[in-house]
Amino acid sequence: MVGKKQFPLRLDPKLYEALEKWASDELRSVNSHIEFLLREALKRSGRFKGEKTDE
Repeated sequence: MVGKKQFPLRLDPKLYEALEKWASDELRSVNSHIEFLLREALKRSGRFKGEKTDE
């Protein structure tokens, strides 16, 4: 199994607060919610055809 790539991400505090609330509403961590949002955006744009992954 391939590990996940780690990298620092700097966000505006207000953006982070909004993401934190949204993630909480969805019962996810902020990190997993950001990954979910990015994956969905890539799929919609046709730029991600990734294999089935664990969420």
